[in-house]
Amino acid sequence: MVAAISACKLRRTYGDIVAVDSVDLEVEAGEVYGFLGPNGAGKSTVVRMLCTLASMTAGSASVAGYDVDSEGDQVRLNIGVALQDAALDGKLTGRETLTLQGRYYGLSRGSISTRIQQVAPLLDMSAIDRRVSTYSGGMKRRLDLAAALMHNPEVLFLDEPTTGLDPISRSMVWEQLKSLNKDLGMTIFLTTQYLEEADALTDRVGILNEGRLAAEGAPEDLKRNVGADVVVARVVNDPARAADAVSQLAGVSNVEVYGNEISAATTDGALIISPVAVALANAEIEVIELSIRPTTLDDVFLELTGARIEVEK
Repeated sequence: MVAAISACKLRRTYGDIVAVDSVDLEVEAGEVYGFLGPNGAGKSTVVRMLCTLASMTAGSASVAGYDVDSEGDQVRLNIGVALQDAALDGKLTGRETLTLQGRYYGLSRGSISTRIQQVAPLLDMSAIDRRVSTYSGGMKRRLDLAAALMHNPEVLFLDEPTTGLDPISRSMVWEQLKSLNKDLGMTIFLTTQYLEEADALTDRVGILNEGRLAAEGAPEDLKRNVGADVVVARVVNDPARAADAVSQLAGVSNVEVYGNEISAATTDGALIISPVAVALANAEIEVIELSIRPTTLDDVFLELTGARIEVEK
């Protein structure tokens, strides 16, 4: 079976700046694949190259069975794209925007009407005949996503699709994406800074850091490699010494320091939390808070890169 998305040694430079550095990808048809990483990691640049919006400095890629470099027209006919900045004309209404998108792809008037009803769960239908300039930021993002779906694409690219949405709108987008994947078998490639989004939606994730793919796999597998639980201690003084004290304990597999917080990965948080408290007390570390939580993708990212994913407000 031909992969829905395939990339080999994908590279993009801007002068001396390396934005994407030899990234290999293989996304199967019907898969939901997520790209995680902080701002500036290269996620959007990868999406733009795969969508034919930016040229590759080196490497090769294919989408929906077509070569990105030599068969760009065919790639564009088979994909839907919603980027971070919604490309919407404020003078058009929501309905006119969707109608125009359908016409671009050669849909008949009847097909356009049908498709508008099918993407309606994403929209505020009470506002569909208002000008887009009157829409809130969240309404614009949802309209942009609906427009990307008008021609029922084989592969859907989403670049941080729920950034700036309120929790209700975010939940609506999640449910629609799940339906597209489950009911239609649509391949979805999304970038996100929201770790819970990756957990809820994706079959696999790639963690991008400084333009390189640092890790790849199913979210549960990546988290399992770190540990089942994480013991977190917020301390007043000397977090480096606190981390050293905790790292000596049996049952602790990895200890990271982030500001005044230390996190210790372990297979059994309930069993290790008391020894952690004793170790910190013996090291004369003043503790503000000590807690246990399940391992998250942020812990995976922290272990791989030494940093956390900071979400823009």
